[in-house]
Amino acid sequence: MCKIGSPLLSFLLCSLCTPLHALIQSIFDEHALDDMISDGHETKIQENALNDNFYKKEFQTLWNYINHKYAYTVEFDSEELIHKSIAHIDDKMFVAKLQYTVTTGEQDENWDFEKLDNGVAFAAEKSKTYTLERSERTSIKYDLIGKIAFGAKLTRKSAAKILSGIHPRTFAMFQNNPEEFITKAIRLINEQKATMIVEQITYNQTDGTYDSTIFTAEKNTDFTRAYHAKKHVQDYVFVDGYAKDGRSIEREFAENMDLAEEVCVYAKLPKGFSIPTPVGNYSPDWAIAFNKGAVKHIFFIAETKGTMETLNLKLIEKAKIDCARKLFGNLSTAGVVYETVDSYQHLLDVMERI
Repeated sequence: MCKIGSPLLSFLLCSLCTPLHALIQSIFDEHALDDMISDGHETKIQENALNDNFYKKEFQTLWNYINHKYAYTVEFDSEELIHKSIAHIDDKMFVAKLQYTVTTGEQDENWDFEKLDNGVAFAAEKSKTYTLERSERTSIKYDLIGKIAFGAKLTRKSAAKILSGIHPRTFAMFQNNPEEFITKAIRLINEQKATMIVEQITYNQTDGTYDSTIFTAEKNTDFTRAYHAKKHVQDYVFVDGYAKDGRSIEREFAENMDLAEEVCVYAKLPKGFSIPTPVGNYSPDWAIAFNKGAVKHIFFIAETKGTMETLNLKLIEKAKIDCARKLFGNLSTAGVVYETVDSYQHLLDVMERI
């Protein structure tokens, strides 16, 4: 044992004894330093593993109902879609020329590093915005027809007919910003497609299924905003869906489910769990298993929205929801119900009238 006059110095020296002793021991024992060296490559991200709730028979029954993968078939009049898309693009397409702003000012005489770091060392006096007139042409080659056909899930022939049918003034906007033009053209075509597909779509179950690992595939590093749940299939729920007033619709929904005696177990479905639609994949929010006898329907798939006004939902978003409703409608024999709600009370009200 180390003994020395000063208690503080004694403490410091003694704290070195153990590692020094281990270092000396390593001459004779190759494993003496094993406990002192950690793996630098070892993950330091907090785990959010599946807990016992996932393995409850109620959730396993629900999961076995919904974890199948599906393929869809849809029929619609291609010529009608082409004509509607041409008119819609001519009406809604706008791609501005690129602009840049030049701001001038003077440096503060009494500036220091803190002011410079905070961006207040210079006082802006005026600014002017210029339009970028590019006489040169970019060397980047765009497969315009291919990109739009791929993004809108059309044949190249249909995409070519739409592009050739729009007004030359509209097509000229492609030169202003090719990437923005392509993105907007795909969105505008999909909006028209969204109004035509729901009645004609049919879903067929494939041989594929979702594995339970999709719940833990996404690694979250910030647990400060996560909700520590009781009945969720993982200890923490990572919510989004913040309304304008800063209130989290999803967090409030999870809190209410944790308190509700009629709820047995629930899951915030990961993004990896998705339903294919002609206007893009769709991921529902929640899978809920209720206690038998507590409510009319035992199993529920829910989508939480801040507003239930149909007019406030974008055409593509509404089409995805309608496709999901049609798919889960085919599972009605299994007691699985799908609906969009804006609160847990709304969910209970919906179950009463179904």
